[in-house]
Amino acid sequence: MKRIEVLGPGCYNCHLLEEAAKQAVMMAGVEAEVIKVTDYPTIARYGILRTPGLVIDGKVVSSGRIPSAGDIAEWLTAEEARA
Repeated sequence: MKRIEVLGPGCYNCHLLEEAAKQAVMMAGVEAEVIKVTDYPTIARYGILRTPGLVIDGKVVSSGRIPSAGDIAEWLTAEEARA
């Protein structure tokens, strides 16, 4: 199962990214857990300078923007192909 983390304080863009991530999971047809991370020390450990951030299985794939659900789905399936 994939672990997708949406990093941010809970702002509007963070909510948009969370919804895009959930949509991407359905599009990609993978098992994944989408987790909201609002704890600043945890966010800081990932080294991102701008939120929202998106982390897939411990790897930062996006920060400071809202990627499309299609882009996120591609990242999820690319990770599946490598596994």
